[in-house]
Amino acid sequence: MLHAFVLVHADPPDIARVAEQLAEVPGVTEVFSVAGGVCDVVAIVRVRAHEELVEVVTGRVTAVPGVRRTTTLVAFQAYSRHDLEALWDLGPA
Repeated sequence: MLHAFVLVHADPPDIARVAEQLAEVPGVTEVFSVAGGVCDVVAIVRVRAHEELVEVVTGRVTAVPGVRRTTTLVAFQAYSRHDLEALWDLGPA
């Protein structure tokens, strides 16, 4: 499974609508509106192959009206506490 974080720059009046439409895109599993000036919306994409990632980001995400540009960060490995606990959970003793 390939995970990517797509940082989306949107036209300010369209941020909520862009986020709602991105949430409907196949391959996009979560969408967050964010503050901080780096971007306006973060979309998390989970797909099985790089070709699917290309289709989701360049074919679908950028086609949403109001999206000005994107930056895609491809994840190599997850280090969240939840994932680490699952890794070491051997079940009942």
